[in-house]
Amino acid sequence: MPQGKPDTVPDDGLTTAQRRNQPLLMVNTGDGKGKSTAAFGLAIRAWNQGWDVGVFQFVKSAKWRIGEQTVLERLGELHDQTGEGGPVEWHKMGAGWSWSRKVGEAEDHAADAAAGWAEIKRRLAAETHDLYVLDEFTYPMEWGWVDVHDVVETLVARPGRQYVVVTGRRAHPRLVDAADLVTEMTKVKHQMDRGQKGQKGIEW
Repeated sequence: MPQGKPDTVPDDGLTTAQRRNQPLLMVNTGDGKGKSTAAFGLAIRAWNQGWDVGVFQFVKSAKWRIGEQTVLERLGELHDQTGEGGPVEWHKMGAGWSWSRKVGEAEDHAADAAAGWAEIKRRLAAETHDLYVLDEFTYPMEWGWVDVHDVVETLVARPGRQYVVVTGRRAHPRLVDAADLVTEMTKVKHQMDRGQKGQKGIEW
């Protein structure tokens, strides 16, 4: 894809502009760091274009506020005050999910994830947002908390011009096959491998 030009031009009857403006289903997966970070960077680009952005976090604890949330919510406030950029909504689906699972909470988390996905389905049907960031959504799919077939069919058949980016490790093969753009983050080295914990400004 030299100089941003596609390797092939499909014979689909569309003009270059029509083909360029087709909405994308994107997946950031793999064991490397940066999947969510890249998705939030995309959300900032979308905000700058005046898009309506909806962020839905499925895994991180509802009590944990990451830096990108503060930035995007402030950008949403700026839009409300001045009209600059686009509107922003940030939702943590139910109780969220911390990496230290507690006994007896799995059913509650599964119900929260299912309710969160049902809300996203309603929004997709209503064409509520221009960009949906489904952060760490591969895990509810992997754990059976949401139906993979339902997720893939809904995302593929979404109406209008709605963009979706899904993040998380071990993306389901059906989701990968359905996506238009898939990026795999590969870990080469990570400071945690030598016992160094996460840092402000880097991990959150």
